[in-house]
Amino acid sequence: MPAPLRIAVQMDAIETINVAGDSSFALMLEAQRRGHAVAHYLAPALDWVEGRVEAVVRDLELMRPAHPGAPHFRWTGAPRRVVLAEAFDVVLMRQDPPFDMAYVTATHLLERAKAEGLLVVNDPASVRNAPEKLFVLAFADLMPPTLVTRSLEAAQAFRARHGEVVVKPLYGNAGTAVFHVAKGDANLPALVEMFSHVWREPFMVQAFLPEVRLGDKRIILVDGEPAGAINRLPRDGEIRSNLAAGGSAHATALSAREQEICDRIGPHLRAMDLVFVGIDVIAGMLTEINVTSPTGIVAIDGFNGTNTPARIWEAIERRVAAR
Repeated sequence: MPAPLRIAVQMDAIETINVAGDSSFALMLEAQRRGHAVAHYLAPALDWVEGRVEAVVRDLELMRPAHPGAPHFRWTGAPRRVVLAEAFDVVLMRQDPPFDMAYVTATHLLERAKAEGLLVVNDPASVRNAPEKLFVLAFADLMPPTLVTRSLEAAQAFRARHGEVVVKPLYGNAGTAVFHVAKGDANLPALVEMFSHVWREPFMVQAFLPEVRLGDKRIILVDGEPAGAINRLPRDGEIRSNLAAGGSAHATALSAREQEICDRIGPHLRAMDLVFVGIDVIAGMLTEINVTSPTGIVAIDGFNGTNTPARIWEAIERRVAAR
């Protein structure tokens, strides 16, 4: 076992997480099992103070709840203000989207901490440069037909070419505001109008893949290599298979096509120092590359008897040892 590390996890309020399936919690538990010290802080606690990146952090101990509602952590010290690069060896950037300017600002501050010598996972500059629905455009030949636009005319022409489509915001998450628009649906103009009023950014339109009813596969890659997958099925009356939107997880294995997709994107992930990534594949088509706060490892390990958090920490430990 490597030497103990000092780890800070930048995430949402730990009091509110669903420990049964939360990937960040699983990573923290595994870090603790490996002898590492774990602290927690919220992204708004980051400050840049006269050339150093500081945060108010709090040490904690994780535990598996004995029963539903039982405690899953306890604080082991009072809040303390620290210089991140002096107090820790590693920061895990694990807060959930939305990928808004607050999120982007956090990546800039952590990039400054990285310049001070801190290891940040995933790399903050790469996270900033790889939003889920835009990074994937680099692999257009692996994707379903896709349009990024603010134009109703462009959306109508795209639907005329491809029939049924899915319309979704560029920076949404967990299946929020994803709409299935049938070939003759008269709501497309109103939907484009609504998107234009709610978001300043363009939106995404993709050809609808009816095979989504057979599942939307989440594949986890660690250091650019596939570590496992789950097949997420939408509930009746839905097209969204996200677990947060009511989808259900099922055991699966990678097809030859899915392995080909992983082989294509894996070297790019390694080059960008994106250690923990989740990709979404429907009917052999790549739809998203998730680098901000990927999920799914608890379900994968439950089906496969694997330990994906250990694999992630081994990748991180190798990076620390090489510094």
